[in-house]
This record gives sequence, C-alpha cells and structure tokens, in this order.
Amino acid sequence: MALRVPGQARFAIALGICAFAAGGRAASQPADGVSLGESTVTWSTVKYATDAENGFVDGSLDRTTIVGRTFKAYVLENRYLKVTLVPEFGGRILSIIYKPTGHEQLYRSEVGVPYGVKAGNFYYDWMMVYGGIFPTFPDAEHGKTWLKPWDFKVVRQSAAEVTVTMSLKDDFSYSAAPRKFRAGSTGIEATYDITLKADRAALDARVVLKNPQDQTIRYEYWTCATLAPGSDPQHPRTTGGAEIIAPIAAYTTPDWSKNLAAADESTGAGRYRFERLRYFRNWPSMGIAYAAPDMGGADFWGVINHDNEEGIIRVADNKVTRGLKMWTWGFPSFRNETDPRKSPTEAQPYVELWAGISDQFFHRADFPARGEVSFSETYVPTVGLRNATHANRNILVNLAADHARADLEFFSLEPAAPLRVTLKRGEAVLFDEVVTADARRGNRVSAAMPADGSGEHVQLTITTVDGRALIAAEAPTR
Repeated sequence: MALRVPGQARFAIALGICAFAAGGRAASQPADGVSLGESTVTWSTVKYATDAENGFVDGSLDRTTIVGRTFKAYVLENRYLKVTLVPEFGGRILSIIYKPTGHEQLYRSEVGVPYGVKAGNFYYDWMMVYGGIFPTFPDAEHGKTWLKPWDFKVVRQSAAEVTVTMSLKDDFSYSAAPRKFRAGSTGIEATYDITLKADRAALDARVVLKNPQDQTIRYEYWTCATLAPGSDPQHPRTTGGAEIIAPIAAYTTPDWSKNLAAADESTGAGRYRFERLRYFRNWPSMGIAYAAPDMGGADFWGVINHDNEEGIIRVADNKVTRGLKMWTWGFPSFRNETDPRKSPTEAQPYVELWAGISDQFFHRADFPARGEVSFSETYVPTVGLRNATHANRNILVNLAADHARADLEFFSLEPAAPLRVTLKRGEAVLFDEVVTADARRGNRVSAAMPADGSGEHVQLTITTVDGRALIAAEAPTR
C-alpha cells in the first residue's frame, strides 16, 4: 500500500486483539485472569529499499510517499495491562497500555523515517526508530538485531500466568558495516522471556545470553526503551512534563553533545551534576548522557510525566546492567511537532533510556567462553508518584521527610492485595494502618512528626497483612 502525502487522510496505527487474525486465534480473557491473543499491527514508513543484507539502497529514499507494513503481533492482557509484542521486527515490546487510565507508556513512531544513512554511525549504516522496548546486541548503537525477526514460542499459558519467549542467534553479518563495528558474527544466543501474571500491574521480563564458543567474546548488550508514559494510545509522545527518574548524581556526555551540559554544574573530570537534564524540557537538542560512572547498583530508572503524574519505571539488577544511556532528540522535537504524515521526520518527542552490560557505547565487555549472562527486568506503569526513591519488584516508593512531616507516595505492583504500611521515627509510630492500594490514582500518606521524636531518619515498612515483608526504606529528615 502506498499513499501520497499531500491531500491524504490521516489514519491510525492499528493495535488491538483481532478475533481472527490470519493463522491466529481469538484471545479469551478469564475473569481476573491473563490471556494471550494473536493480532496484527500496521506501521507506516516513508518509502525506501534495503538489499539482501539489510543495507540501505542508494537513491531509494522517497519522503513524499508513505507505505504500510504489517506485522504479526501477540497481545498479553490482564485487568491492569494490555501488552503488544512484535517478534518479527526486533523482538520488541511495542506497547504497554495501563488499563486503569487507558494510557500508553511506550513511544511508537507513527511514520518511520530512515536516518544516519551512509554516515558510519550504525551497523547497517542507517537506522530507523519504531519504538517500544527491545534487546540490542552484540554491538553499540542499536546493534545488529533491531530489524531482525526473532523466533516466538509460548512457554506457559494459564489463567494465572502467560510466559512467552523471543529468541535470536547472532549468526549473520553485514559485509559493508562501518569499520568501528565488528566483522562477522559472534554466535551469541539471546532469549527474551516475557511474563504477565493475572494479579500484577507490571510486566516481567528476563534476558538470557549464551556464548556457545570456546573463546571469550568482546561484546555489548543493551536494552533500549523508548518511553512516553501517560500518552494517548493513538499518538504516543513525551511531553514537556516528562522527567527522567534515575537515582544518579552525575553524568558525562560526548564532546559532540557538550551543549547538553551547559546549564548543569561541573563536578570535575568531565562530569556534570544530574539536575536540569532530568527534565525533557531542558534538552536543547539531541544528544547522549551517560550515568557517571554508572548506575552504582541502583535498581531502577524510568520516566514520570508530571502533566498527569503517570510514569513507567524499570526495576532490575543494575549491578549486571550497570550502564544507563539517556537520549532524546531535544525538546524542540515536541515544541515544533508537526503532522508526521505531512512532514515526516526522524526527530520525534520521546525519551530513550538504555540499560547496558557496559557503561557506555563502544566500551565492550568480556563474555567468557561457554558463559551465560542473565538478568530480570520489571516494567511498572505508575500513577500518583511524583518521584521514586526506592523500588523493588513488589512496591515503588517516594519517601521524603522534614522536621514537620513525613510524606509517602507508593504504588503496589499487586494492587488488589491489602497492605500494612508503617512509618516510624525512632520509637515514635507516625502511621500504622492496613491500606488498600489504588490502581488508578496511587496512594499517599502524610504524617505529622512528633515534637519529641528521636532519630534522624523516618523508617518505612510495607508488608502483606500476614506479615510478609515487601519493602523497607528510610529517609533523612531535611
């Protein structure tokens, strides 16, 4: 299908469960359960052509013509989330809709535009953003798998849980890859397991990488997440209210994007205080910022949209994925946004966060012979959180205190389960009640400090009603 841009009517990307997709089956969602269905998604791009190795064909780019491309998709759904997977284009989680608000959490381009063509920056010497969350390896800058079909398999399917896996082996290469990328293939085998449980307002994933060779391989692995929480599902984008939530103090940026750091205080050795750049509205242009020296073991990062206090947070063992790369096209991509069908452009308003085995692009890690690397990731849409100070796979917390009050915001990953929330300062109990989590607005607790309270910190514990610990945290009084 081809459409001429001038004078053509706008049409939306088709997302959702199709009752009878070609070769597929209808999804049947049990009450309070989880389902898996087959579907199709149609993505628009400007017209272009690639050769048999996925290299860009010179002269094929036609920005005046929009074409449609249809992929087979799989939809996982419970009472909280509707998740769309597209294995055949990069093994990606394309969409996460948080059903209590009806909003999209991930960016997805409405019209794909190739960029960086023949500039030497990417493995195939060009790139194009579709969006979502997807694994990238074995090289930097989107690697070589972002446009490849991944194998799909159902691992477990019941009313309580659905687990599927997408897998790919690096046994291919591009003969014209720029010199800074490796020649040939590594043989690395990657699987990306995706799990949705009936009672969880979160998507769980697990990455497993295997080196089948009898020698050490130098490689990179990054999970790329293009984020736009709290969005219109038909027009997902990051707005001026977006803040990068990451418990890091400093960042570095390459020389070519030093303008990003112009308004942040230098902390020496090429590092800058991570303050103004947290906010999408303060990105003057496209650029890269890396957590410096890395995530420091902090187990979460994400984006909160302060226009409606919706966010998405990734919780993971960042001692394994220690690198955090941050990228946007700059706030002008939002301020100057145009109709993508009338003026297709690659510069779109989204925040791209990456979790890496290494600290920066082109800093390769060693993969031992016959070795295996694995880690889990949990993606949590949030409501009502203005920040996150503590997180795990049970609860996300924003805890702050001064000498007058203790303020708590929290979001439970299992909203239907009642919780016991306790706040203490020294021996003084500030709050101790059973609370029902609010999946639509989140939960807030504010407690006055006792005049004679002891201790310099406020302690928080959240447990199940039968006493199983979910999270413990503390905050200094300011």
